[in-house]
Amino acid sequence: MSTRIAFLKGHGTENDFVIVPDPENAVDLSPAAVVALCDRRAGIGADGVLHVVRSAAHPEAKGMAAEAEWFMDYRNGDGSIAEMCGNGVRVFARYLQHAGHVTEGDLAIATRGGVKSVHLAKDGDVTVGMGKARLPEGDVTVSVGERSWPARNVNMGNPHAVAFVDDLAHAGDLYSPPPFSPAAVYPDGVNVEFVVDRGPRHVALRVHERGSGETRSCGTGACAVAVATARRDGADPAVTGTPVTYTVDVPGGTLVITERPDGEIEMTGPAVIVAEGEIDAEWLENALR
Repeated sequence: MSTRIAFLKGHGTENDFVIVPDPENAVDLSPAAVVALCDRRAGIGADGVLHVVRSAAHPEAKGMAAEAEWFMDYRNGDGSIAEMCGNGVRVFARYLQHAGHVTEGDLAIATRGGVKSVHLAKDGDVTVGMGKARLPEGDVTVSVGERSWPARNVNMGNPHAVAFVDDLAHAGDLYSPPPFSPAAVYPDGVNVEFVVDRGPRHVALRVHERGSGETRSCGTGACAVAVATARRDGADPAVTGTPVTYTVDVPGGTLVITERPDGEIEMTGPAVIVAEGEIDAEWLENALR
């Protein structure tokens, strides 16, 4: 291991990440290393790690290398691997621009949830093609304390349970995963969104992200919420032929979600690089003991 490892810190609507540039996939990011880096007191602090690797250099992404040069090897703050992170994709794209790998305009990024189309706008916002939502059938219930609510099962490449509540405070502290039933619906856990209305096609959410606890924002969660809200409101672009757009407030800012008649969903929001530096390899080795 080299004596120091380059890193950057970035966020998308305050969903924050440690970014580790590693084009040739030479850095061993074990689950314990990810946990150490994401520790907000003893490490750098983040909701997750964006491991930046060329697709051709990563065994999980080689098959996507012809479509996308770069692979977002995303890790949750607890060290687990996630299929997709919408805010992470925006920050990942911003890093590629910051590093001079790409310029304003369109690019493709490989993820475990497939290749995502991204647009870097001149005004600084980043739009990500998030793919299509799947709406599995079946009743789902989520609970906090003595309260429980029906939830909409939405899959954005990762699983979500969307519950509409009267007050976001009813979500509790969200330190631990809200219980859900039936357990078989989400065998690998679930991201849970609690949603209130703010106005016409305007909602706000709080989220417990699987593997990270409550976060300031969740991109795939905002998309899941927009789709669930549209269906609750009787709007289905595949039926009407008209796109539907929702403004989704998250604790860390605002995202704009559009679902198109072909089912494709676009998410637009900010992405910021905050700082860059070097991880001391001796510290990292000691942290893993």
